[in-house]
Amino acid sequence: MKEDLIKNIEQSKTNWELNKKVFNRLKHKKPKDLDSTFHKKHEAVFKKMDCLNCANCCKTTSPIFRDVDIKRIAKRLKLKEFEFINDHLVKDEDNDWVLKSSPCFFLDENNACRIYEDRPLACREYPHTNRKNMYQILDLTLTNSLICPAVANIVHEISEKYK
Repeated sequence: MKEDLIKNIEQSKTNWELNKKVFNRLKHKKPKDLDSTFHKKHEAVFKKMDCLNCANCCKTTSPIFRDVDIKRIAKRLKLKEFEFINDHLVKDEDNDWVLKSSPCFFLDENNACRIYEDRPLACREYPHTNRKNMYQILDLTLTNSLICPAVANIVHEISEKYK
């Protein structure tokens, strides 16, 4: 991962307690401008960042695979659903289907997804910083700031604004 991307994640680690405190306050206050603030920061950060330069999310974590994702991906791979599950997935502690191992089986040597058009919904929506009702997923967003340099940047700016 490039040096400036690593710095963003390191900054999130360093500022974890402060960010957590700010985000806990935001969860309870639910500011009316929170979604629009996140969305503006999301747009600005992703105008400058190319996920293919990083792919840390694909290298370190697993999305949740819903039944519809499993069906679509198995069909693309010309496998029966149970074959895809047996070869690549496992149930996690929340009883969700996730990858057996990291990095993601579908990540190629250029950090691109081999099944991009058919990727799971969780991958399509990641890093979730442009959703509605952001106050509901602030804990997830904080956790993602330790994985995704873009989220780390967004979290830093949100914390600065609302501290």
